Amino acid sequence: MQGPIKITVLGSGTSVGIPTIGCHCEVCGSTDPRNSRLRPSILVSTGNMNVLIDTTPDLRQQALRFGIDKVDAILLTHPHADHIMGLDDIRPFNFKKSEPIPIFGSVETIAAIRRSFAYIFDGGETESSRPRLVAHEFNGEPIPIGDARFEPIRLTHGEGVTHGFRFANAAYLTDHSDIPLESLEKLHRLDVLFLDALRYKPHPTHSTVEQSLKWVAELEPRRAFFTHISHDLEHVRTESLLPAHVRLAYDGLEITTGGEG
Repeated sequence: MQGPIKITVLGSGTSVGIPTIGCHCEVCGSTDPRNSRLRPSILVSTGNMNVLIDTTPDLRQQALRFGIDKVDAILLTHPHADHIMGLDDIRPFNFKKSEPIPIFGSVETIAAIRRSFAYIFDGGETESSRPRLVAHEFNGEPIPIGDARFEPIRLTHGEGVTHGFRFANAAYLTDHSDIPLESLEKLHRLDVLFLDALRYKPHPTHSTVEQSLKWVAELEPRRAFFTHISHDLEHVRTESLLPAHVRLAYDGLEITTGGEG
């Protein structure tokens, strides 16, 4: 029987991070640490397994900040730079493991990381260390990792495709502008649901606060958390306008959810 699952939010920000370089707005200059947002990622801890969802350019900083000393598997939502470009920082986790770390992504995502990080997968000799990974393409079927199963959830990201993941009675969705009907059917009445909510103003590839609140009303999770947040949303003010069971994610947030969904 699967036990409790801990979700740690490693980053809750948008692709450029908050504070944003060169910006002097209220949020970028805020002293509230919840307004300081690294690129979006979570760590799912179940049993003795740590599963990392996305390897952002902030991965080294995230691992040091939150005391991550091992990663057993990696899931990738899609191949955009803010979600994969920290992959080389996996190397220190390899030092503690005798076997390579499995990494899972869609066909398109795995192809993209093979192009972007060809030196990892080319099999040639090297005088330096490099990540030791075994790449696996998923096709929508649940992925068993330890005593947990992660089900890819297909999402629309503008004209592209990304994937969230459902695990037990929780789901993590980021970088989506729409959720197809067949995916919505897998997300009703969860304990924990993460949704993209970039800002109030419409965006071609991301959900808004208003749209994500509509999904919360439809899907009826016990707790919902908005992520991939831009500097348009000040933490305290935005939360004051949300229903009590809907909160903004923030870096360092820890959530525990039950085992079987």
